[in-house]
Amino acid sequence: MMDKLTAAVEAVLFAAGESVPLARLSLILGAEEEEIARTVAWLSDLYESEGRGIRVLRLDDKVQMCSAPEHAGVISACLEQRKPPMLSQSALETLAIVAYFQPVTRAYIEQVRGVDSSYSVSVLTERGLIEECGRLEAPGRPAVFRTTDAFLRTMGVTRLSELPVLPEVSGSEGLEKLQSAIDKLTKPQEKEESQNGEHADTPQEEG
Repeated sequence: MMDKLTAAVEAVLFAAGESVPLARLSLILGAEEEEIARTVAWLSDLYESEGRGIRVLRLDDKVQMCSAPEHAGVISACLEQRKPPMLSQSALETLAIVAYFQPVTRAYIEQVRGVDSSYSVSVLTERGLIEECGRLEAPGRPAVFRTTDAFLRTMGVTRLSELPVLPEVSGSEGLEKLQSAIDKLTKPQEKEESQNGEHADTPQEEG
């Protein structure tokens, strides 16, 4: 049976509709962050063990309530939501660079990839997978980008440290290692799409 704190956490997460910092929950509910974290973990285990249609996700120092991934198909059908097209290889490469080297500028991304990446950066920003997090004190004040909570949720990880380890990158060997990391990074997405019955579109080259 839920106590008042657990019920309060559940109510806040349901009403929020987006991720809520643990520090915020701690402040408002008058409990230590460790206690809030334990409550969140208990809720998460409860929902999963009982096979409920909702889940509680830990996203680094934030928490969010969402629907269970196995019900994505029926949710899309009932709400008449179109499934977003699969990310192209160009976008995945850009996303991996941001994930491993953030915060980064578009110029840095293009230096690593060797091609113009403005379109990929735009697509990833629109999808909510990366976001602008400031500007450099340099000529033109270029924007710097980082990954978002949506990225963690999509990759099925709690924090960035859970991503596949990327060895030191240098020269052609480094680029091969980066490509290997990109391949590992896309596996959670491919697994989720397979579970939801989605079909992959043919990757398109960035133009």
